[in-house]
Amino acid sequence: MPFSSRLQARAIQLLLGRVMTRVHEDLRFTEIPAYTETLRVDTGAGPVTCTVYRPTAGTSPAPVYVNFHGGGFVVGRPEQDDHICRYLAATAGCVVINVDYAVAPQRPYPAPVTQAYDVTAWVAGNGSAGGWDGSRLAVGGHSAGANLTAAVCRLARERGTFTPRLQIIDSAPLDQQADPATKRSLVAKPLLSPQLMRIFTAAYVPDPADRAHPLVSPALADDLAGLPPALVITAENDRLRDEGDAYAKALEAAGVPVTHRVFEGADHYFTHTGPVTTGRAAIDLMASSLREALSD
Repeated sequence: MPFSSRLQARAIQLLLGRVMTRVHEDLRFTEIPAYTETLRVDTGAGPVTCTVYRPTAGTSPAPVYVNFHGGGFVVGRPEQDDHICRYLAATAGCVVINVDYAVAPQRPYPAPVTQAYDVTAWVAGNGSAGGWDGSRLAVGGHSAGANLTAAVCRLARERGTFTPRLQIIDSAPLDQQADPATKRSLVAKPLLSPQLMRIFTAAYVPDPADRAHPLVSPALADDLAGLPPALVITAENDRLRDEGDAYAKALEAAGVPVTHRVFEGADHYFTHTGPVTTGRAAIDLMASSLREALSD
């Protein structure tokens, strides 16, 4: 990666790091207590710290959901998803594992994919030690985390190691090969600009030859059969909406059970910044989908 690109990515980390931990006050769910602990998981790309959210009630051992935060593969702030993790643990009755995976430019592809997969495989295989039911597992995330979710599910299918009952794909970048300028929005100034998206892509996948790989651009894959059931969430005004909508249709055409919802009047990151009613509706949909998928 050119030195200038690394500097741009580092500047984004510094500028957006704190901003991305800000969640609309009416989406914080501070009335829901968070019962958390920390664990570290060894992976093929180094140890990973995870925050574990425990449900207050439900079956024991509870099912488990592995969450990957967003941030363009560059901003490493898992606490930005605290509100979602605490809400899902409380209302879906599952243990939630919030993963602090490595980010670029310090750790570009494939390190985040390796860590995401290895953590999920560890969670699936260590339920008795962790106090959850690893056979009832789901995986999901927002934006870059949703891209990693798709990669984890693909690797799990290829290796036959574990079978998620659900994948949650929320506002995902699924085509890293296309020029971001070709990704249109219905509003004049959407949250994601082409320049910002180019910085993210250059940092995460510095070798352009890797950008068409199915683990980087799941939307370009033509072998989607056998992937886990999916909840695909897209936002009407998001530059990433079209590729998310297309991925939902491609999964369905491949025989994968899909629930797809486009949230009107919303842009990227709306589950964190609002509109509040729309953000809550999306998080409620995640919770209800998890409850159904992970139930006995």
